[in-house]
Amino acid sequence: MAAENAVEIKSILNEIEVSLILDTYDDIFSDFDPRPYNSRSLSEDFLAEAKRATRDKGAGLELRFLIPKDARNASKEALITQRLREHFRKHNRLIKKERIKSRRRALTLIAIGVVIGMVDALTLSAPGLNAILTDPLGIVLTPASWYTIWNGFDRLIARPRDEVAEEEFYRKMVSAHITFTPY
Repeated sequence: MAAENAVEIKSILNEIEVSLILDTYDDIFSDFDPRPYNSRSLSEDFLAEAKRATRDKGAGLELRFLIPKDARNASKEALITQRLREHFRKHNRLIKKERIKSRRRALTLIAIGVVIGMVDALTLSAPGLNAILTDPLGIVLTPASWYTIWNGFDRLIARPRDEVAEEEFYRKMVSAHITFTPY
């Protein structure tokens, strides 16, 4: 019997892109959250495993949960699927909003750096200003301008890998086909 189950599980795993074996539906959710499935928070372990399993997969993947035959409950599965979809959509939206905010902050830094550079250029080229005033301003404004501009470009271009991976994970999961399969 055990050998049959192992062969059956292996054949299912070969058919689809991402399979996760569950003992119970509670494996998907946080142990510390007693709320019902439709509002319960997802387990960090589940999310970490899902991220690891989908890392090299493309969009449109199938996320299949393998659950013991005697533990299946269609109404719970519908609630869980809905909860997963809500979670993935919500976090996908939040990540997109944060990316937009981050880009705005970066562009703001670049603009501030350009303004500081223009003020620096104006003070250096202004006729009649004393060198005692313009030299210290130039010493402060020139590096401030360069630093602010480069910091803005750094934030705009060089996003940390974990941010990119997080965004990619939620983008994939929003369109994932979620199924439950008995074993």
